[in-house]
Amino acid sequence: MQEDQPLKPANILNIVATNQGKIPLTKEYPKAKALTAAQVKEMMGEGAVVVDGRSSATFGAGHIPSSINVQLSSSEFEQRVGWMTPDDAPLILLMDSNEEAQEAIYKMAFIALHHRVAGFLDGGIDAWMEAGNHAECVPQMDVHDLRHKLSTNGLQVLDVRDEEEWDEGHIEKAHHLPYTRMVEQLTSPAMLGTLPLSKDQHVAVTCATGKRSSTAISVMKREGFTHLYNITGGMEAWEAAGFPMIDGEGKACNI
Repeated sequence: MQEDQPLKPANILNIVATNQGKIPLTKEYPKAKALTAAQVKEMMGEGAVVVDGRSSATFGAGHIPSSINVQLSSSEFEQRVGWMTPDDAPLILLMDSNEEAQEAIYKMAFIALHHRVAGFLDGGIDAWMEAGNHAECVPQMDVHDLRHKLSTNGLQVLDVRDEEEWDEGHIEKAHHLPYTRMVEQLTSPAMLGTLPLSKDQHVAVTCATGKRSSTAISVMKREGFTHLYNITGGMEAWEAAGFPMIDGEGKACNI
């Protein structure tokens, strides 16, 4: 029932506070402050959340543990940050360049989210690594490898697209949970725990193209899932390869 509830508008609490005059309107171009790796590490220990705006592949190649991957290239960047991060957590940006960090905070200002930005990691992931810190990886898997593993070892599949996309066609026996439902929303609690998946199972996560699935994986990793694979190209690649799908009623799709 709660899965049918509409999503909260991203960062609704700050938007309401801004409209009520409790948070001042931004009159100047917002700027993100440069932070060192040591400062980022200390702030994370105090509850700050790193928003990694790089591509799914770059995030997968190496990222700060517990960071959330929301690609700056997405047309919904600021909304996705608002949906996927706790409403009360300071945010630290990690981008491919310092210029992209400024672009990110500018976009976030459209929904009054810039007030929560504590700064950006100056030098990005390279600065994090050069400071002697650990980075984690997410294996990327193409659809041909996915199909092979489904038939040989029963790899679990999680589809994190919206309900309408799922109904149009999905992999048979895949699990389904829209990525936005993995975390608490104004209208529903976090639902990641409702999936019939243990945290040590091997799970391939897919969406339409591989962006939202990477976001979902970053959330799942924060919750302790250990064997996750991002499907490059997502269901668009699966369909283009001519692999079988079923619709919301369980009937084979014509592809």
